[in-house]
Amino acid sequence: MERAGRVLGNLKLGKHGVSDEEMARSAWPAAIGKKIALRSNATGLVRKRLVVEVEDAVWQRQLWTLRQQILVRLEQVLGRKIVEELEFKVAVPRIKPRRAETLLSGDEADAILDPIFRSVYKAARKRANA
Repeated sequence: MERAGRVLGNLKLGKHGVSDEEMARSAWPAAIGKKIALRSNATGLVRKRLVVEVEDAVWQRQLWTLRQQILVRLEQVLGRKIVEELEFKVAVPRIKPRRAETLLSGDEADAILDPIFRSVYKAARKRANA
């Protein structure tokens, strides 16, 4: 069975089909495997150079040493030579989404999850304010 990338690569769909950049970016995880794909992200294709963001400088060096093998594997997955060079850049750390923590009441003691500690805190605060 022939890979979809090879079939699409041989069709040369032009303007209305899938661009070389889209094909190279989507082929990245298949070419390098799941574990490395979790730590890297193909961001774009500039001429024949695929730009890949990695977590840190260690990953950058390790993937740089494997670049020739990765290029061969990309060509196998894509069915033709779209990518001739690889550029690895250390990605800017992104802040992951977090839940907003809001207190429903204005009492800071309600943020204490343990009910016993919450009541002890409230009693101590009441004595201190009296």
